[in-house]
Amino acid sequence: MPYSIFGNKFTQHSGITELMDDLNEGVKGGEELLMLGGGNPASIPHIEARLTELMQELLDQGKLVDTLANYDGPKGKDTFAIAIAELFNELYGWELTSDNVMLTNGSQNAFFYLFNLLAGNFNDGKKKKILFPLAPEYIGYADASVSEDAFVAVRPKITELENQMFKYNVDFDALTITDEIGAICVSRPTNPTGNVLTDDEIEKLDVLAKANNIPLIIDNAYGTPFPNIIFEDVKPHYNDNTILCLSLSKFGLPGARCGIVIANTHIIKAMANLSGIMALSPGGIGPEIVLPLVKNKEIIELSDKVIKPFYQQKSQIAINLLLSKINNKNFRIHKAEGALFLWLWFKELPITSNELYKILKEKGLIVVSGHYFFPGLDQDWQHKNECIRLNYAQDSEVVEKGISILADTINELYSA
Repeated sequence: MPYSIFGNKFTQHSGITELMDDLNEGVKGGEELLMLGGGNPASIPHIEARLTELMQELLDQGKLVDTLANYDGPKGKDTFAIAIAELFNELYGWELTSDNVMLTNGSQNAFFYLFNLLAGNFNDGKKKKILFPLAPEYIGYADASVSEDAFVAVRPKITELENQMFKYNVDFDALTITDEIGAICVSRPTNPTGNVLTDDEIEKLDVLAKANNIPLIIDNAYGTPFPNIIFEDVKPHYNDNTILCLSLSKFGLPGARCGIVIANTHIIKAMANLSGIMALSPGGIGPEIVLPLVKNKEIIELSDKVIKPFYQQKSQIAINLLLSKINNKNFRIHKAEGALFLWLWFKELPITSNELYKILKEKGLIVVSGHYFFPGLDQDWQHKNECIRLNYAQDSEVVEKGISILADTINELYSA
């Protein structure tokens, strides 16, 4: 059956669908797979117990059925939007109203709306693109535009650190904003690398965005104030030219599919119109469950005292395992500053990262090949094929087994 141009674009192979297919294989069970590829958050007993309590309370009060039995508006649950605005105003003095907040069916849904609003073909005949000032970037961005060739990215500066660590920084000398750029987009912490853009980098990007009359989009799915899987002391950033995107997924509710967008009212109205056309309204279960935690600020306490230290400890354990098991001077780990992932760099890797992914999959270990994380960076760069993303958030036994398989494979490849 022939498909439209749209159909052909969205039925072809992509990194994000491969990742989610792998994740689904792990969920279905069957043969033992060590799932260190996808972005599923960890099972944190205290968080799961608290969410279970909240759901039981909603069920007892009849609110859970009421939420399931009714549509919200295209912006999502009003009570939750009001609570989010009040929370951020109290924390940061941002002077938001509920008109600055909307919900989406997950962050991926939000970025599809934003990228297609701000980039693509325009009525004046121009074509605009989304600029990623620091590649590598999130795998899910790559196919989130209806238009072809909708992204442009800039190679990072790489600083090698002690103990086989390294860090990416924005190369502002290589960063050029032309009239074809419709928005600047960064994730903070960055998925896949765990990199956290410094306050200075964010301020410089904000200045560039304002000077060129384009928005700065900040993907804050892992950031502060919730779920606060961020290990650096940085300031939250927002102003009328910023589009700040958050999520309930990494707080422990990925299945609820709840993204949160904070932006000026023009952006929110445009996104709400898209939401009404494409989805009628976003799901209300996640917001209803978490609403009490937002109102009493318990979401901040749980993020600070439970979620953040849990992941920080797990990341360090995984780093120590990797460094002890991989005995090669060419191996590097990006400094772990947040998110659920370790970004591993194998200098002069004898095969491509995608070939490494396939070998590891045959051995029962799922990771993600690094070459998928460079949307908009078309230039040939060997580094793109020397990295993989590893999720350290799974059970300790799974992480240790997976790292052992990876280490044995890498040690063999370099010694061959």
